Amino acid sequence: MSNWPITSLNGKINIKHGFPFKSEYFSDEATPFIVLTPGNFYEEGGFKRQAGKEKFYTGDIPEEYLHQAGDLIVAMTEQAAGLLGSCARVPESGIYLHNQRLGLVTTDSKKILRDYIYHLFKTKTVREQIRLTSSGSKVKHTSPERIYDVRVPLPTVLEQQNIVALLDALETKIELNNRINAELEAMAKTLYDYWFVQFDFPDANGKPYKTSGGTLVYNPTLKREIPEGWEASNVLKVAHLLGGGTPTKTKKEYWNGAIPFFTPTDSDKNIFSVETEDYITAEGLKKSSTRLFEPYTVFITARGSVGRLALNAVPMAMNQSCYALRAKDGISYTFLFFLIKELIHHLEVKASGSVFNSIVSNDIEYTNLALPSDTTLMEKYAAIVEPIFEKIESTTKENKKLSSLRDWLLPMLMNGQVTVGEAS
Repeated sequence: MSNWPITSLNGKINIKHGFPFKSEYFSDEATPFIVLTPGNFYEEGGFKRQAGKEKFYTGDIPEEYLHQAGDLIVAMTEQAAGLLGSCARVPESGIYLHNQRLGLVTTDSKKILRDYIYHLFKTKTVREQIRLTSSGSKVKHTSPERIYDVRVPLPTVLEQQNIVALLDALETKIELNNRINAELEAMAKTLYDYWFVQFDFPDANGKPYKTSGGTLVYNPTLKREIPEGWEASNVLKVAHLLGGGTPTKTKKEYWNGAIPFFTPTDSDKNIFSVETEDYITAEGLKKSSTRLFEPYTVFITARGSVGRLALNAVPMAMNQSCYALRAKDGISYTFLFFLIKELIHHLEVKASGSVFNSIVSNDIEYTNLALPSDTTLMEKYAAIVEPIFEKIESTTKENKKLSSLRDWLLPMLMNGQVTVGEAS
């Protein structure tokens, strides 16, 4: 155990409230400025980009509320479970706006480092103190004064520097792997769009089909032109559509097992990175209508956040608010994954519901897309893209190991049970 003194954060950090940017100036159209919200935090900490969901701002910008790269911000409101007290570091200068409900954290660097606070606020002991002193019956809130009262073991600044260097090295590698995976996925998606949406797949001479004057024929079902020899068909031409089910919650022995259980609320940051919150037992699997889906099954959410995709790298079960699509023999899961991404654009229009948006199996079965009549082009695509997916899967597995190592080290580093010298 460490001999570090236990002290409050009072006098060592300062938290500045954000500016109440007016919602009337929020826009979906891109501008140079993005308003940050609690949605820009991961529950465990870290900056979460909201690609396609940004809140752009068109009004006047108070310069003192324009973030610089490296600014440390903390979620002062729990708009989603577990977010209260989460910290993130702003990734770029001159883009992001310091909004209300977020605190800008600065420190007395002679006592405590800003980057040390970032990692410190990932620990359960700190987050629990913030939660227990929060106010609000439905939405939890905290304040600078309450955070100042948080008590922590405090090493010397030199020890803090060593801890930050180790944890940042792990986070940098994880983030680099995430960027690599995002680029690889984008490459595979671009090729899919080029071949199967824009119809510029290689013709018999290896030239882009449509651009080179390939024959297009009007299809009355799709009400547009598609390549000669293609047809209007649904995803069931290339995949099996399967449903799920949920073991009863009244049987404790059905839960907290080893089998991942996918639901519409589970995260899917990138291909293969789906993380399930619930796990069921073999008995729970047996006594419910769900099944164990093999790796490389594509899951699609059917209720709430309709149309979110996940691809499993391990056997996984699924609840009844989702559908699973399993590629038929001779069809690559890589082609199926992007075909379903294309399908989602159509399903989002069909989603309906008084409380939650939802889709049913008929929505999937009766949505037609342009598909080649034979599998030759799909096979050529798979030959290029499957190695890309294999790299993404490998890198994702590496990240899980790095994340486990980081999460294992974090509490011990922060309370002095392990020093950086011992950890390395």
